[in-house]
Amino acid sequence: MLVYMYGHPYSTTNHTFFMIFNHTCIVPSLVRQFYVKSRHQTPTLPLSNPSLSSIRISNSSKINPSLPLTPNHHTHFPSKSLSSPPFKSSQTLFVKTSCLTSTIPKASSTNINGSLLSSSSLSSLVTELERDKLTQDVEADDNDQSSCKAKNMVPTSIADRWREIHGQDDWAGLLDPIDPLLRSELIRYGEMAQTCYDAFDYDPFSRNCGSCRFLRRDFFHHLGLSHLGYHVSRYLYAASNINLPNFFKKSRWPQVWSKNANWIGYVAVADDDTTARLGRRDITIAWRGTVTRLEWIADLMDFLRPISSDKIPCPDPSVKVESGFLDLYTDKEEECRFCKYSAREQVLTEIRRLTHLYPNDELSITVTGHSLGSALATLSAYDVAETGLNIMDDGRVVSVCVFSYSGPRVGNARFKERLEGLGVKVLRVVNVHDTVPKVPGILFNEHVPKVVQKMAEGLPWSYSHVGIELALDHKNSPFLKDTADLSCFHNLEAHLHLLDGYHGRGHRFVLASGRDPALVNKASDFLKDHYLVPPYWRQVENKGMVRNHDGRWMQPERPKHDDHPHESHIHY
Repeated sequence: MLVYMYGHPYSTTNHTFFMIFNHTCIVPSLVRQFYVKSRHQTPTLPLSNPSLSSIRISNSSKINPSLPLTPNHHTHFPSKSLSSPPFKSSQTLFVKTSCLTSTIPKASSTNINGSLLSSSSLSSLVTELERDKLTQDVEADDNDQSSCKAKNMVPTSIADRWREIHGQDDWAGLLDPIDPLLRSELIRYGEMAQTCYDAFDYDPFSRNCGSCRFLRRDFFHHLGLSHLGYHVSRYLYAASNINLPNFFKKSRWPQVWSKNANWIGYVAVADDDTTARLGRRDITIAWRGTVTRLEWIADLMDFLRPISSDKIPCPDPSVKVESGFLDLYTDKEEECRFCKYSAREQVLTEIRRLTHLYPNDELSITVTGHSLGSALATLSAYDVAETGLNIMDDGRVVSVCVFSYSGPRVGNARFKERLEGLGVKVLRVVNVHDTVPKVPGILFNEHVPKVVQKMAEGLPWSYSHVGIELALDHKNSPFLKDTADLSCFHNLEAHLHLLDGYHGRGHRFVLASGRDPALVNKASDFLKDHYLVPPYWRQVENKGMVRNHDGRWMQPERPKHDDHPHESHIHY
């Protein structure tokens, strides 16, 4: 037999046996075991069993022979290039071999001595243990297919299920296994948080360092995300006069766009077509965080302080948040046209304006952010609910939800209780190996016994996470390499990659949407080297330099930066 595995022939007997693999097929374990054995010894397992006598899987694609055949159930078959999505969710994930036995005619086989053996005599060589194993594998695949069919019976329209996806029932029954619609929405809002990194000017040799590289009206177009169907209604800025040197970026040139401000995010609203598709007009607030370096954690190892101390209304003085987050959210520089209003004032003003602009629409407020941006997302969502800006003039309550990615703890246990009591829903996506979600509050947090947490309630270092946690593990992805670089564990694109492959605890890692794994290395060195994707590959062409009419290279003049609408003081 000549067995073709991964494009390589393995001679066993005089029977010819072809296996042509789909990109996402799951090879039955018994065939895998036979293959592994055949590489080292003469196989004793016959293939005349009806369920294994012939296998042929459609949509043949050339398989990378360099990939090892692993003894588990999540072997992957990447395409030749990662520049286009190598996996498609429409491809078959489960293959029942017993349905395919008629594709190749049976032939007689010979034993190792060359004597002719009948199919019945070959079948008798299969032990009862092997038969049981085969039956279990086929039944497991049948169960997987049945569960997938059952999942497909659930309405898949976001317009029908948006309240459920927005946390109406705290995502009960949607996380394990993960609901496909929830996964796609988590990736979508994660990409909106990622735009804050992709659009930010980090270059200290740019006169515009610390600003957004694009104008509001062209924001999503320049980032290749016009299909999201949102338009940016306002940019958000923060005063850079607080001690966060690893968050704020400043130009080294004397002539700069602003000496005191940094761009930290935006407010966007769904257009009419997207509103019809989503079932409501969604207002999204996206906050920028930290893309690689994690030194900012040390900058924020400060005390808790009452949230009401910075004019955020709260009837309970025991509700406290981390001091640095509160400063970043509430500080302003009145002499600067970009941060003459605090980030808090900018957000609340825009939310009030938009709710008055669409008084008859079904609205939702979704806040998203990664890392430090996750903390700002949690704080601003609380603020919107506490100030009552999510209550319409006719008494309708607008749903407020936070999709947080790799965020730190924000406040104490009383803050958690107050936020959740206001109806704010928070879903936190974390990598279990990431350091950031474990701080602050290393000693006293939600994991200590309730008695200890109650005793430490008054301490300035007692923190508690809010909302529901979706824990991912980057070690489950066959695309990612072992590394000691903690920033890789924290990377947002890596989190989105893990979301795409996550199907539930104990399930195999299979990319569901075809999201390109090359995006992981956009600002990190996390992909395995044999994928040939260079690390930190996203670069601004020629560092933003262009040729003028004289052929000289220069930094171009950018259009005037967006600051604040003239009517800001009216709405706030």
